[in-house]
Amino acid sequence: MLEDRTGKRVPQVVFHTRQGTEWVDVTTDQVFAGKTVVVFSLPGAYTPTCSSSHVPRYNQLVPAFKAAGVDTVVCLSVNDTFVMNEWQKAQHANAITFLPDGNGEFTAGMGLLVDKADLGFGKRSWRYSMLVRDGVVERMFIEPDLPGDPFQVSDADTMLAYVAPKAPKPLDVTVFSRNGCPFCAKAKAALQEAGIVYEELVLNRDYTDETLRAVAGASSVPQVYINGELIGGSDKLAEWLAKRAA
Repeated sequence: MLEDRTGKRVPQVVFHTRQGTEWVDVTTDQVFAGKTVVVFSLPGAYTPTCSSSHVPRYNQLVPAFKAAGVDTVVCLSVNDTFVMNEWQKAQHANAITFLPDGNGEFTAGMGLLVDKADLGFGKRSWRYSMLVRDGVVERMFIEPDLPGDPFQVSDADTMLAYVAPKAPKPLDVTVFSRNGCPFCAKAKAALQEAGIVYEELVLNRDYTDETLRAVAGASSVPQVYINGELIGGSDKLAEWLAKRAA
């Protein structure tokens, strides 16, 4: 039976972390006392859903959470600190605090330590998220008790909708560019000036001209996409930004 600890205090444990070349013990109070914290816990580092969906979206929405008064966003898993540290690097998720619950003590205290021996995982965390204020759980989103690894309610968007229902979500922006392209530089500068975070894909490093033609129906760069919509080159982007600002 998966336990919902809404209204209860989080377990008092010590997280054994490795910071640089030193062992640093971090207590529950150091993480939660006097703070508003979003926690999302998952079955394991480097596993498919955790790496492709759970961590990246929380990492993207950290600024939105902080604007809504959240002090820290924590990713927790029953893995040791070395695994968690390397996974954080691989995910480029420096905005998130990764906590190793290597012995499963925190997860067991939450009543969400489950047996995944059939996968060779041993004891792991059930997937869930929670909002914690000053060490007390205000709200939990626990995945349904279904076979496999359901991922329906512990996502970052569900949590943000609870924390700040009216908060605007960041735009999903990708710039197809090439090195040395002045129009690409112009487009990127315009996005930066507008405070819009973007991901850049560089020709012959991340994609080929064949991919650009297949995706954008164009052979010139930059090609800017926003929320799945092709905006176009730097001039079209300038028009889009002007309309947005009007």
